[in-house]
Amino acid sequence: MAKPFVSMTGRLATQPDTLLFAQMRLVRDTTRFWSGLLASSIGKKPLAVAEAEPGDPRFRDQAWNDVIAFNAVKQAYLLSTRWVMDTIDDVRDLDDHNKRKVRFFTSQMTDALAPSNFILSNPEVLRTTVKTRGKNLLRGLANLLRDLDEGKGPMPFRMSDPDAFEVGDNLANTPGDIVFQNDLMQLIQYRPTTDSVHRRPLLVIPPWINKYYILDLGEKKSFIRYWVEQGHTVFVVSWVNPGPELAHKSFEDYMLEGPVAAMDAIEQATGEREINTVGYCIGGTLLGCTLAWLAARGDDRVKSATFLNSLMDFSEVGDLEVFIDEDAIAKIEKAMNKQGYLEGASMATAFNMLRANSLIWSFFVNNYLLGRDTAPFDLLYWNSDATRMPAAMHSFYLRNMYLNNRLREPGGITLAGTPIDLGKVKIPSYFASAIEDHIAPWISCYKGARNLGGPLRFVLGGSGHIAGIINPPEKKKYGYRLNEANPPDPDDWLKDAKQFEGSWWPDWVAWAEQFGGGEVAARNPGEGNLPVIEPAPGAYLRNEPAPPTPAVRKPRQPSRRKSDSSKQGKQKAPAPEKVPQ
Repeated sequence: MAKPFVSMTGRLATQPDTLLFAQMRLVRDTTRFWSGLLASSIGKKPLAVAEAEPGDPRFRDQAWNDVIAFNAVKQAYLLSTRWVMDTIDDVRDLDDHNKRKVRFFTSQMTDALAPSNFILSNPEVLRTTVKTRGKNLLRGLANLLRDLDEGKGPMPFRMSDPDAFEVGDNLANTPGDIVFQNDLMQLIQYRPTTDSVHRRPLLVIPPWINKYYILDLGEKKSFIRYWVEQGHTVFVVSWVNPGPELAHKSFEDYMLEGPVAAMDAIEQATGEREINTVGYCIGGTLLGCTLAWLAARGDDRVKSATFLNSLMDFSEVGDLEVFIDEDAIAKIEKAMNKQGYLEGASMATAFNMLRANSLIWSFFVNNYLLGRDTAPFDLLYWNSDATRMPAAMHSFYLRNMYLNNRLREPGGITLAGTPIDLGKVKIPSYFASAIEDHIAPWISCYKGARNLGGPLRFVLGGSGHIAGIINPPEKKKYGYRLNEANPPDPDDWLKDAKQFEGSWWPDWVAWAEQFGGGEVAARNPGEGNLPVIEPAPGAYLRNEPAPPTPAVRKPRQPSRRKSDSSKQGKQKAPAPEKVPQ
């Protein structure tokens, strides 16, 4: 934080005109504030010289507008914050990266100093304190002491009721079994719910920044369960939560022991060499690298790829950029080298800072000032279940992807001795992004999608990084945009895209059925060459050691086709254009 602020201060010291204009704005805003406050007290109307962002949850209480004292405090805060940010923007000759860092870390301070975060200036907290005679503050103190005692990381507050969920019970509960495992992952094969299935299995590569069950949030939100119900034989990688013993594991180890090993295991389990694939977030980035690696080696077993909020062009990564420069990465590497990994809580803190008011200060007010218990929320329970990053892998990822953006360059990255080129990936791909995603901005997702060399279908959902993807059709929420022309410029794509109601999941079903390869009788875990190791969700999800692996059976013969034609779509969706299989 220090260097960009020192740089800005040095620039500002040589620009007296910028300081002068800042003082003039301050005098102007102060005059408007006091004259407006006088007019407001006479006319009994709320003071409105500055406006909060639409939907800002900090000021939703009606007293912020109706009670003159709270209204004045709110307006003074908004004016001051605006003045500070405008002054930073006016500083000349400060490079964009440093300016972005100054703005970001300044916003962390102004968010912390919001009047909603203090007892006497938050009308809801003050009302509750008077009503309960301070019991809310006693409960809040108890919550704080509990979190300091039990919590982990620099921000140990609870985001969800930890007793409301249990993996394998009401989360990660789609029936399945572990059929393969190694140092980095366990492979889950899910039990079928249909009599027949697509011949080609579906391999899912989730992110390893968090655990895979974001795709399996109970019966009503489970994308995995949905895939199974659509007649796919679904295999999902469950990544280990690495300790110092895995510090040496590199990005190419994640490729070889993740998707590549899973593909070999799927062939043993089902007898099928050809598969379809799905990658989510960094799992999609790994999938893209794997496909390019396979293409360079002439391996054509993957017939289609689906990418969910996945970056393969890191030119625009939003506010995450403030954590990406040589100085920051060097400090991260120094910390990782001491313990062999990056602690999951550190990553979670960085992501929470991107939406500090929603993911930090709202819980501070609820848990400690209002003294309330956190509500059960499956998504935030998962968000708190963070995993570590091995030092070697994370350093490679930060430097080659985020810092130098080499993945988009043909031959820019070499994995397992093979230079990779995304343009050599000729298979059909389906990209789903979210318009409000602050972790994988959709514009960069779109640019990365165009780096692939095959047919492309790009869908832009509503909401953010999680809700834009985990959007079951029954909810009928958000909608999605589609533009099959795929022009080079993302803005042109958005301008001409058509809007559709509801979830994009049925659209994916219609697209994916082209690559099913016909129908075969449903497959159950353990029927093939790979015996069942343990029931899903498995030891790695629970941060436990893997159980012993049973002996492998004799090779299984390929499944016999039930039908040479692909299954017909079961749900109505905009019909995707047929592409070569």
